[in-house]
Amino acid sequence: MASTETKDPSTADGAGDSSGDIAGLEAGLDALESRVVDRQPWLRTATSKALPPLIAIAIVLGLWQLAYHFELKPHYLLPSPVEVGHSLQQKWLEGTLLSFVWTSVSRGALGFLASVAIGTVLGLIVARVKAVRAAIGPILSGLQSLPSVAWVPAAIIWFGLSDATIYTVVLLGAVPSIANGLVAGVDQISPLYLRAGRTIGATGFAGVRHVLLPAALPGYIAGLKQGWAFSWRSLMAAELIVNAPDLGTGLGQLLEQGRELQDMSWVLSAILLILIVGIGIELLIFAPVERRVLRSRGLLVKS
Repeated sequence: MASTETKDPSTADGAGDSSGDIAGLEAGLDALESRVVDRQPWLRTATSKALPPLIAIAIVLGLWQLAYHFELKPHYLLPSPVEVGHSLQQKWLEGTLLSFVWTSVSRGALGFLASVAIGTVLGLIVARVKAVRAAIGPILSGLQSLPSVAWVPAAIIWFGLSDATIYTVVLLGAVPSIANGLVAGVDQISPLYLRAGRTIGATGFAGVRHVLLPAALPGYIAGLKQGWAFSWRSLMAAELIVNAPDLGTGLGQLLEQGRELQDMSWVLSAILLILIVGIGIELLIFAPVERRVLRSRGLLVKS
């Protein structure tokens, strides 16, 4: 007589529950999965990016005009936006405005490039050599928090009223930020990537070039952005104080000339130019690079 086999109901139920749990887990993970931002038409992107700042600028100008109208400060201390615009127009018609901007931008670019070269090497050494990190890591953090204007008197004593003084202040302001940004990026690299690189023979300079720097790129880009901000601030601090006829006139020197002449329209025009250049370089250079890096790694997501 053939025997019939019976399945344990508890086993069957357990298998069903297990399958259901796995399916539920997969569904939950799918729901939490982020979607990478797709490329949008450039006109739509430009509109979405430009409209909020334009509205903010309009609000600021409106509040400024109201403050001028109700004389919160005497008019010679707080000129109207129209008067500041006339001051900028006068400099433009004199043919000197672009030369002021170019002098500062060229100094800032050269100082920033030198800071990138020094800060990258220093950051790699600090990130990879434990003894060096223990020795100078806290010093780098301290230098980053030190106001760059504090270096101006020492630089003047060392180099006099010269371009070397200006570039020294820029380097001391930007290098710590770039180095610390790279160190933070290296610290966030998964050890699996480094072991995989060593397995395929990417050691030494090849490992730095093909594994370490690409893996640390998001943090490195953030450090570069901060380094540019510190570089630009340091440059303006140096130009405000280091003023000599043979140095040329940058935006910092232009600001100081306005202060000496007690011309608030001149002063506010220089401040406006400094702000526009700093924000413009951030938006035109660093923001697109950062978006491209994040998008290529699937880190740019929409909620």
